[in-house]
Amino acid sequence: ISEITAIGVYVQFWFPEMAQWIPALIAVGLVALANLAAVRLYGEIEFWFAMIKVTTIIVMIIVGLGVILFGFGNGGHAIGFDNLTSHGGFFAGGWKGFLTALCIVVASYQGVELIGITAGEAKNPQVTLRSAVGKVLWRILIFYVGAIFVIVTIFPWDEIGSNGSPFVLTFAKIGITAAAGIINFVVLTAALSGCNSGMYSCGRMLYALAKNRQLPAAMGNVSRNGVPVAGVALSIVILLVGSCLNYIIPNPQRVFVYVYSASVLPGMVPWFVILISQLRFRQAHQAAIAAHPFRSVLFPWANYLTMAFLVCVLVGMGFNDDTRLSLIVGAIFLALVSVVYKLFGFDRHVPTPKVDV
Repeated sequence: ISEITAIGVYVQFWFPEMAQWIPALIAVGLVALANLAAVRLYGEIEFWFAMIKVTTIIVMIIVGLGVILFGFGNGGHAIGFDNLTSHGGFFAGGWKGFLTALCIVVASYQGVELIGITAGEAKNPQVTLRSAVGKVLWRILIFYVGAIFVIVTIFPWDEIGSNGSPFVLTFAKIGITAAAGIINFVVLTAALSGCNSGMYSCGRMLYALAKNRQLPAAMGNVSRNGVPVAGVALSIVILLVGSCLNYIIPNPQRVFVYVYSASVLPGMVPWFVILISQLRFRQAHQAAIAAHPFRSVLFPWANYLTMAFLVCVLVGMGFNDDTRLSLIVGAIFLALVSVVYKLFGFDRHVPTPKVDV
């Protein structure tokens, strides 16, 4: 829903008089068509969306390095790396600033677990999934860390955001006057991509829960193309609620804060579930682990350390004024879902020896 809200804002960049709920509703329709068709169409759309994002970030990094090392757009005077150590030093905010930022930044990585969901429909998951997981680290280093490194090297960290998007400013430095429109188009495709992948994963998870008798059997219905239509339909309804919120609450910032606040904590729950599931899986099938194609380095200590890290993030959210609302609203939402899950008897516990391989 947060992406749907963002889409309305992005379209208003070109059409400021348009109500934000109109592009939000159109986006729901487009994403719904893509997900109700064959899985191949979903993959094709995600490929092009990803291509646009990746190409833009790579070009921005190359342009940024040109500004830093050779002075492109700066009169031939290389900016160098002074901005990394000036304006309060390299670690200006100290540990408090680091932990405060961490509570916010960690939400940006939610969704990386989608790799595991898409594996169920991959032709050769033992090969494709291993390759995808292995590339995640490098993609994070290049597209997240690399882009941020270039931005904070070119612009003083305490001025970023005050004069507009750093991506726009980076392109504007070398004379690309249409930078704002280009970047707005890129973030629009990124928001559509988020809606698309969110609907895909939601439909598949609802289908899996139905097959495991943890949701009504109707959620397990699939089309001739193998699409879990009931799960996707419910996802569409939820996104339509987001469109209605954009109509009821004209202020997109307020809508975004409300939705984002309700999603941060529940968004971290799958990480805990994955870590615990892996522990149970490997404990239940120790004999088969030797021939398993996936190797888990430092197991099980890596799992425990990661869970401890996530707990620290949640504690930090409680002390951070900017994220405390996210923790409270998210906890209430999670409690309501848990109560409903318990009341309807969907909380079936599977003993460890009976865990399916």
